[in-house]
Amino acid sequence: MKKLLTISLVIIAMVSGYNASAQMGIDSIRISCNEIMSDQYVPDGQNYYSFISTGEVAEFYSTFYGNTTYRIVGLLGNDEGKLIISVYDQERNLLFSNKDFENIAYWNFQFENTLDCIIEAEIDSFDEMSGVAVLMIGFEK
Repeated sequence: MKKLLTISLVIIAMVSGYNASAQMGIDSIRISCNEIMSDQYVPDGQNYYSFISTGEVAEFYSTFYGNTTYRIVGLLGNDEGKLIISVYDQERNLLFSNKDFENIAYWNFQFENTLDCIIEAEIDSFDEMSGVAVLMIGFEK
């Protein structure tokens, strides 16, 4: 019984350490996203992140309100240019893809009407096998 308790505690400590390490990595990426977001935009406070591997697509959902200027920022790790960000409407019509702009890390936009969107993130690098994709959405002050 004592051995089982010891093994359980070791496993819990390992998992907790891994989660803390992963969280520190995500926090580092968020700091980089905040720098790109700039003081001109206020983040919406939502968490948009996913661990993805080459060939996988992470999906996020957001509502964008009409006549509001937004900035979306996306990074794979702390590297710019390795993450493809595509924004679709609910019928899956492509509204924007940073792939058309050398995978730029941010995009400023405004819709005339309120729109529910699907945001996809995927790796665009044969060198990267996996990583944490972090998106940040902000609205102009």
